[in-house]
Amino acid sequence: MSSRPYQLLVFDWDGTLMDSAARIVSCLRGAIADTGAEDRDEHALRDIIGLGLEEAIEALYPGSDAGFVHDFRAAYRVHFLERDTTPSGLFPGMAELLADLESAGYWLAVATGKSRPGLDRVLEETGLGRHFLATRCADETFSKPHPAMLNEIMDELGLMPADTLMIGDSEYDMLMASNAGTDRLGVTYGVHGGNRLARHAPVALMDDLRHLPQWLSGSGKGELGSAK
Repeated sequence: MSSRPYQLLVFDWDGTLMDSAARIVSCLRGAIADTGAEDRDEHALRDIIGLGLEEAIEALYPGSDAGFVHDFRAAYRVHFLERDTTPSGLFPGMAELLADLESAGYWLAVATGKSRPGLDRVLEETGLGRHFLATRCADETFSKPHPAMLNEIMDELGLMPADTLMIGDSEYDMLMASNAGTDRLGVTYGVHGGNRLARHAPVALMDDLRHLPQWLSGSGKGELGSAK
């Protein structure tokens, strides 16, 4: 019998593994300018990071018609995939963390609000794709906080909610995990912060995800704590 508290660790991408908020906000501003949409402030733009693009547009511009949503999506993707040069990179130690967790026998996956082309691009650029047994994107199924991404990953790998820990920086990650019946762990350095994440009963909050292996080996399930 394994001593691991979970078999499967599912990571959000933006704001959890990659410091990409500034680039996402920049691309949103580019799409706003291109479409002539009403501007939104920094807080509003950061707050929707983690949602699928269509859901993010609806949150920013409620009741928008299909033509606007299409144009905004197209403009955003041009900026993200072709034009925008805002730096984004992995948070310190993430490549080593994933390698260590894989070596320890954990199964790793990604559930992200990114599109499939966006995720495939960063997986190739970072060289991290080899670590993940399954990945799901918001343009392939329902966006967070719907549980579909987690449910599909668990079904693909033949695991149950009790085997699974969702790790993310947003309320959308925490709610998705709650809706799927899995435990969730919040990282406080991303878009929503510890106070918001704590509302959703995470098993732990971490200021530095490099402490995850230590927590997994020492804390186990259901012990709310903070790792600094």
